[in-house]
Amino acid sequence: MKTYLDCIPCFFRQVLEGSRISRATPKQQKQIIDQFARKIPKIPLDASPPEIARIGYKLLRSVSLNGDPYHAIKQKSNRCALRLLGRLKEKVNTSKDRLFTAVELAIAGNIIDFGAKNNLNIEEELKRILTEENKFIDTQSIFHYRDFSRTLKKAGDILYLADNAGEVVFDRILIEEIKKKYPDKNIYYAVKGKPVINDALYEDAKTCGIDKTALVISNGTDAPGTVLALCSKEFKQIYKSADMIISKGQGNFESLSSEKRDIFFLFMVKCPVVAKETESKMGNIVLLYNRNHKGRIVKNKKTS
Repeated sequence: MKTYLDCIPCFFRQVLEGSRISRATPKQQKQIIDQFARKIPKIPLDASPPEIARIGYKLLRSVSLNGDPYHAIKQKSNRCALRLLGRLKEKVNTSKDRLFTAVELAIAGNIIDFGAKNNLNIEEELKRILTEENKFIDTQSIFHYRDFSRTLKKAGDILYLADNAGEVVFDRILIEEIKKKYPDKNIYYAVKGKPVINDALYEDAKTCGIDKTALVISNGTDAPGTVLALCSKEFKQIYKSADMIISKGQGNFESLSSEKRDIFFLFMVKCPVVAKETESKMGNIVLLYNRNHKGRIVKNKKTS
């Protein structure tokens, strides 16, 4: 996905709010914004939004005391989500289609995103997921579940691209359900190589228990997405050889939606640009099959 002009004000908002989370002084905040502003004219709009946002978040790390301004927020997100683990499992155990419900919950967990919404109230949003999860999909939602289920059955090696801390617990629900249904599947869970926003790192995956059911790997980058040109050689080998790719979050969609290979994108629509790109509504949860980037987007009704 290319960067739209409407994305640029959002970049500046993220940089400003991120500098405040980093507890930068007003003088430092101004310096960061000025440095970021000088870089924008040099970046072509055909770059994906995560490629540009990466520059701003790299500047934020320079004023953070520990190099990870969102570290405390990520820890809180993990704790809050882990407290819901039992209730999430109960939802899956009591559903008619366990895999379908696990997919729904995994996508609903994508609401934990401080790039899209820095004033996020973690507890309130997680409570809403549990009470309103079945309202997120309407008849106009993109939800290619049949393709997902059919591809999953045939796949041997699965690459699951992580998004945010806390959300990892929701990913765990889906991965555990996949392993229960298909014990012989090999699942790689890819986290970021360096801190960026509240994106999951290895420590978040381990804290949330993903390492018990999947092999946690790093993509080697500090971009808030999966920018293949910046990823490690090891990650790209797994990416190329995987039978199925499950991609979580808007950042991964923005950076991979133009790639010419089959990818299942799971995310919640949180900005008007992505809503327009996917012909969706704000707040919809999306399961989009990027079938070798060939056909147009087809909207499927909710099916089990």
